[in-house]
Amino acid sequence: MDAVGFGALNLDKVFLVSEIPKAEEESYVIDLQFSAGGSSANTIVGLAKLGLKTGFIGKVGKDKEGEFLIRDLKSYGVDTGNVIVSEGRTGCAMVFVDRDGRRAILIDPAVNDTVGFDEIDLEFVNQFKLLHLSSFVCKVSWKSFEAQKRLVEIFNGIVSFDPGSVYAKFGLEKIKPIIKHTNIFMPNEIEVKLLTGLNYKEGAEFFLKWCDIVVVKRGEEGCYIASNEGCYEVPAHKVRVVDTTGAGDAFNAGFLYGLLRGKNLEECAKLGNYLASLCIQHVGARTYLKHIDKRYLPL
Repeated sequence: MDAVGFGALNLDKVFLVSEIPKAEEESYVIDLQFSAGGSSANTIVGLAKLGLKTGFIGKVGKDKEGEFLIRDLKSYGVDTGNVIVSEGRTGCAMVFVDRDGRRAILIDPAVNDTVGFDEIDLEFVNQFKLLHLSSFVCKVSWKSFEAQKRLVEIFNGIVSFDPGSVYAKFGLEKIKPIIKHTNIFMPNEIEVKLLTGLNYKEGAEFFLKWCDIVVVKRGEEGCYIASNEGCYEVPAHKVRVVDTTGAGDAFNAGFLYGLLRGKNLEECAKLGNYLASLCIQHVGARTYLKHIDKRYLPL
């Protein structure tokens, strides 16, 4: 088995709007779309679409939204054996996207924050070569965050970690227990600044004291890869931006796919940039998946 994810499972409600309003302002909705989401889940589904054997750890409510999210994971072949169904609401993300593809997000974490370590099937998890983590909001409870901290201490394989803006805003000391057990750290440039106060190159170097590989996502500038073997600037593909939702998750899928297939770091970065470029040409975090043709992957 290749990769298992542990993160939030959300129903994404994507509103295409004339502009993202500030306080006391109004704008109008051009279109509304519903899709399955959650950062780690998006990455795991991307890996599954590329042909890897994947699974997921998470929690949904006993409602139609939860049923939809589980059904969507299964449709890509993701093993949902450790997706817990509990009392309460399924998580929801309301994503507002303007005409330039810029976005604002409101998250209702609901049951996402309540995954206890005792609810994780360790036998299930340890089947996989790689564990990919993303953030929880931690407004309802810190249980899921604490479960991640404990899991990385005992997981036998490779750990990749995308902190997202939520964990980056918690600060370095709060998430250091996870970073110290991370092999592949995957923040974006803004998150590096939040966590360290350093620019992306200096920040990447800083994290190498704990991590084997640091991947800094830089949006339209591409990405920066740092390891003890060297550093790489890999440019992004120039495409028309429709919606940036899920671009980082798509990048993660491409990069980790390359890694699990034995590619070098520069090749992994090119795969990540390619999938991110596909993602941002469509509305929603997973719409691009149906446009993937493995014959055209930059391998």
